[in-house]
Amino acid sequence: MVQASRSLDFSVRSDLKNSAFFDEYLNKLLEERDSVGLTELVREIDALMLTVDPGKSIAYIAELSLMSAYSYLYTLESESHWSHVLRIADHYPDLVIREVKHEGIRGLFRSLNEVYPVGSSKPHSRYIGEVLRVTGQKDVVKLQQRRGFSFFSEAEVAKLELPANLAISKPSPYTHNIVAYSQRQPDEPRHYRLGGQSVIAEAEQVCAEAKQRQQSLGIADLILPVDHLATRVFSQNREVALLEWLSLSSYYYWGSLDIVDQNSSTHITKSVHATNELFSPAKVFTANNTPYFVNHLKIFPSPTENFVRNYGPRLHHIALAVQDGETQGLENIDFVVNAISQAGKSFLLDVVGSKKEGLKQIFSSTSEHSSLIIEYVQRYGAFEGYFHKDNVAELTFVAGIEEELVRMASLKPI
Repeated sequence: MVQASRSLDFSVRSDLKNSAFFDEYLNKLLEERDSVGLTELVREIDALMLTVDPGKSIAYIAELSLMSAYSYLYTLESESHWSHVLRIADHYPDLVIREVKHEGIRGLFRSLNEVYPVGSSKPHSRYIGEVLRVTGQKDVVKLQQRRGFSFFSEAEVAKLELPANLAISKPSPYTHNIVAYSQRQPDEPRHYRLGGQSVIAEAEQVCAEAKQRQQSLGIADLILPVDHLATRVFSQNREVALLEWLSLSSYYYWGSLDIVDQNSSTHITKSVHATNELFSPAKVFTANNTPYFVNHLKIFPSPTENFVRNYGPRLHHIALAVQDGETQGLENIDFVVNAISQAGKSFLLDVVGSKKEGLKQIFSSTSEHSSLIIEYVQRYGAFEGYFHKDNVAELTFVAGIEEELVRMASLKPI
């Protein structure tokens, strides 16, 4: 059935001039997506998937159980992987952490890391992509194949040891992420058809200890689900990566920020179906405004492009919302950061932003287990934005310093 247009009904907030190509095809792709029914068939983000190196998953579960609202649920075991499922509640996206059983395992996701100097130092550690809930999986795949998208066969999904009930796209040439579609009605439980299911005692224990620590620190009710996911891509792929995601999802273009001081731009997309990002996180794409090979001519800063050249195009950070309000005389984000710091986790800078600006934000140090940063963000009142321009410039700058230190440490002596 042909659906009424919805995807272009949202106002765009942007201080960035996009290309004529982007403006033309943004409208064309969203109008066509609506007209063939994909916007209605493809719903919210159901799960986030990532993979870590051997021996890293239990420590990462402990880290996330302390720093986020996620809790360990169960483990799926296949021939060469463990896949740990973490959950907040049924209506928020799951987090699936895959761990390879031994270092010698080779495969697609490892190959995406190996050509990049820092990415190759943790060859199995990377974000994989999102699982989107759909109400007609076969119809969605057929429609997307007609639009030129490629999917793994059932045999290929089995070889990759990914859940057999997912329809999984081939990795994007722009972000290196996959998009998977899961057939499920809102009131049906999530499941992942993959190997045998069990509860790993060690994972259960570290999660329980972390949740007890959250309670003792007074932060258990202050850290909310995922607010947004931030991907970094090469400068030349800034617009096409965004258009590709809009084609594969039912998200719309919310707007962009031009961060002149850091020579980068950030594009924001939001779900047509979820009025609250906590039920389906916003997807953010950041890229340099100029390619790396001209930066020496004018001494452009290049932290975003440097990240992509070191790690490859990939997810840079997962942003977690913090409950608006105060605790013990401190704004909640400051209270949370102080508590997490007392528990031994480090941050790249002090909290930036203010109530006057509408939000406060901070980046953690990069996780040694996943190479991902955790961002905390507290919005005040009815503030709807994702960033304040000065905040983003400062966050981008300090992340770039840490990433350069990581790169230097990863260099092998000649």
